[in-house]
Amino acid sequence: MSVSIRRLREEDRSDWERLYRGYADFYQVGQTPAMRQRVWSWIMDPSHEVEAFIATDTAGCLVGLAHFRAFSRPLAATVGGFLDDLFVDPQARGSGAAAALIAAIAQEGERRGWSVIRWITADDNDRARRVYDRLAVQTRWVTYDLKP
Repeated sequence: MSVSIRRLREEDRSDWERLYRGYADFYQVGQTPAMRQRVWSWIMDPSHEVEAFIATDTAGCLVGLAHFRAFSRPLAATVGGFLDDLFVDPQARGSGAAAALIAAIAQEGERRGWSVIRWITADDNDRARRVYDRLAVQTRWVTYDLKP
């Protein structure tokens, strides 16, 4: 399967929702239509930090999504890119869609002068980690979450 990468467009809404629901289900995260509406509105707002690329197959069907944003890196005195969400439809896994989405973000980061593209994944997400290990370097950093 050959994939193409492009920006998300208004007419992609229903397919994007299908993929984003799949992403939430994969990570067993409860998500409501109102939550998806909020994320959609962020992506569609050019002044908001969250952006999206999608992967399409040769028929033009959406098979993957990536949400990303810039983030400041005070210690490095640079700006990097953060890949928040990456999901490929199970039927399209192995197609190269994940690698192509990450490559598109890397190209965007190069264009913008970002110093790094960073993301996290679950430690048991073995299939994705095999892809990530080919594309990037695993860091030594441990992630924490604190609820305010």
